[in-house]
Amino acid sequence: MIKKISIAVMLVIAGIAYGQEGSTASPYSFYGIGTQQFRGTYENRAMGGMGVYSDSLHLNLLNPAQLGRLRFVTFTVGGSHTEETLKDGINEDKTSITSIDYLALSFPVSKKAGVSFGLVPFTSVGYDLNDDDGVSTNTFSGRGGVNRVFLSGGYELIKGLYVGATVNYNFGNIQNETLRILEEAELGTRERNRSDILGFTFELGAQYDHMITDKLELRSSVKYVPTTEVRSENERQVSSVVSNNLGLLQDLDIIDVPVGDSNFDFPSSITLGAGLGEPDKWFVGAEYTSQKNSTFTNRGFAIENARFEDASQIRLGGFYIPKYNSVSSYFERVTYRAGFRYEESGIVIGNEDINEFGISFGVGLPAGRRLSNINFTFEYGQRGTTNSGLVQEDFLNIGISLSLNDIWFIQSKFN
Repeated sequence: MIKKISIAVMLVIAGIAYGQEGSTASPYSFYGIGTQQFRGTYENRAMGGMGVYSDSLHLNLLNPAQLGRLRFVTFTVGGSHTEETLKDGINEDKTSITSIDYLALSFPVSKKAGVSFGLVPFTSVGYDLNDDDGVSTNTFSGRGGVNRVFLSGGYELIKGLYVGATVNYNFGNIQNETLRILEEAELGTRERNRSDILGFTFELGAQYDHMITDKLELRSSVKYVPTTEVRSENERQVSSVVSNNLGLLQDLDIIDVPVGDSNFDFPSSITLGAGLGEPDKWFVGAEYTSQKNSTFTNRGFAIENARFEDASQIRLGGFYIPKYNSVSSYFERVTYRAGFRYEESGIVIGNEDINEFGISFGVGLPAGRRLSNINFTFEYGQRGTTNSGLVQEDFLNIGISLSLNDIWFIQSKFN
């Protein structure tokens, strides 16, 4: 069945995912190229975003080396619904977002190698802010983001040692608008900025697995993302605005302001992970990521009272399966996952660090006659702070993903 539906589903969802803009409501998505989206599947996210673990059934989008252990053709797609509460210590607002978060297809090309390709969001921009001091009203809004089409490959060099690489093509646009209206002025002013971002980035990964006892397995992994230059094609418009008879704003005297295109660096990062577990039973692991965000710059316009510093992430998580091959109890074959993460984003506003944490858990439910499954993930988290008049975000994310598995390229011997 997967052979009949995978390509059709991928094309349909690709169109939807490409059309998504602003799958965030965070005011902090104004900075840089937006809020960075989680790259992995919801199986990973349920374990705090940890990617050191993988198996022969599930696609791991976080480290391409894991493709060397893939044994089945796997199609995976995931989507989510997020409820957010934003507050600054005085005011409070609520918003919700539903989005498709990733889709990918992978298949083994030999007993030691596998490849994968797909589409994932990389960053997202989506905010609407108002500042009214009684004399003037300033409105700031932004939409867009950067998506990635990726191609990955992994290979088992020697028993237990896997290596892999990923090529990403980044594309998308980010649109920002600033509207200023004076209380006693007939006309207001509007400035629109747009950046079209295009370019390639690369990832290198390795993993080593070793049985240290008859039942206990040690897993360790590393992923390196080198600094890569990406192009930003920038546009700017400035206009006067006036309210029409319907109360809508109408642009007057639109002026295109020359803004030079620019190149900027996607920062480098390194991720180290390790964990222990009993194969097909349980696993507990941890990961640490360091990212050189201090070299990052904003797009075609300057930002005030803010700077970029190096970012870091810590992720802890694991899973438990009571009895993966049970024939008497369905729930003994269910995978139970949980995790925790803490992230320093590297954004500093008014000397306040913008940090984030999340607590997650989830279940993987076997589905169908083969080894496919449906996964549910729940995560509660918090981003930012109310200090210095900033915004704190509390969010609840509910994710669902499908992992469909099949065997291709094998001729059936019986009808």
